[in-house]
Amino acid sequence: MTVPESRPGASGTETHLLDPSHLQLLIDALRADGYRVIAPTRRDGAIVHDEVSSVGELPAGWTDEQQPGAYRLRQRGDGALFGYAVGPSPWKRFLHPPLLRLWRARRVNGRVELVPEDAPPPKYAFLGIRACDLAAIAKLDDVLLDGPYVDVTYRAVRGQALFVAVHCATPGGTCFCDSMGTGPRVGDGADLILTEVVASGRHFFVAQGATPRGRSLLAALGCPGATADDIEAAEHAIADAPDRMGRDLKTDGLRESIYAQPEHPRWEQVARRCLTCGSCTLSCPTCFCTTVEDATSLGGSESERRRRWDTCFAVEFSHMYGGSVRLSARSRYRQWLTHKLSTWHDQFGTSGCVGCGRCITWCPVGIDITAEAAAIRQRVSAGLGQSLTE
Repeated sequence: MTVPESRPGASGTETHLLDPSHLQLLIDALRADGYRVIAPTRRDGAIVHDEVSSVGELPAGWTDEQQPGAYRLRQRGDGALFGYAVGPSPWKRFLHPPLLRLWRARRVNGRVELVPEDAPPPKYAFLGIRACDLAAIAKLDDVLLDGPYVDVTYRAVRGQALFVAVHCATPGGTCFCDSMGTGPRVGDGADLILTEVVASGRHFFVAQGATPRGRSLLAALGCPGATADDIEAAEHAIADAPDRMGRDLKTDGLRESIYAQPEHPRWEQVARRCLTCGSCTLSCPTCFCTTVEDATSLGGSESERRRRWDTCFAVEFSHMYGGSVRLSARSRYRQWLTHKLSTWHDQFGTSGCVGCGRCITWCPVGIDITAEAAAIRQRVSAGLGQSLTE
């Protein structure tokens, strides 16, 4: 059977059959090699990413239901380990930490001494990462690794990270990665690609090594080769995932449509609902903005400089001499959406959105980026656009 590229058993790749016990062997092998294995776990009513040491910590038999402003877990009725869409927090928090100490100083005998940061960068293996989040990391690479200003912390952690990806067979109600060309099938960026199959009384994974590291891992596990029937079952498990996504976004001409509508009435309409809380930016896997703050101990003997995530929805974000340049919710939401879907193209040659839907699910009032973009596009299509130069 000939299988197209990016599908289970793609030509030119060696395909193996894993069962859940092999997954435990994989975790053990990664930990023995010094990796901290980060994987999905069920905690606090959500599926979140955390360090694990056993398959028993994965969310077996659980899935998520996502709609604008709504998220809940429910049992699937089977033992699927990756039978959910995406969790609330993106994987970027391990590569681009929400809070990072840049330096620390202390006063000793009247002298100020700098305290070096001696801890080596963590060595992560990400287990269960999806195509949309891999695409998001590639976009962060454009910003933090391949641009003129390299983030040395990101580079150190990213350079030794290993990615075990899973094709998505359970898109959520707010997912639209198919529209953005970032999923649900895993493309570039993974070392090892898994397809989970739970059907006909069987539970197994079809695995492909996408890099030398991934192929070495598979060889060390001693897994048998996948049969043509196994590969066909894996393909069947994910074949209709694009059709089951809850959202879509037409991207042709979208960048120009948004550019042409700086005074579109939709900006004001969404501002009446927007709380400017920044939840969308904090849950977004590609937002990268940070600010720097200094802190001093109460006794004045120690001080440190810290970098933390920032959001363009904060008034202070655009504060310059004389005050903020974006005081209204309207202007701040417009800035975020315009950058994500339009000006990101100018900077990096691609959209800044991967269609994971987190910003829709985790918006307290359920603002939907696909609906807002579609409303703006519709007005431009009707010939009511306003040029930025007018």
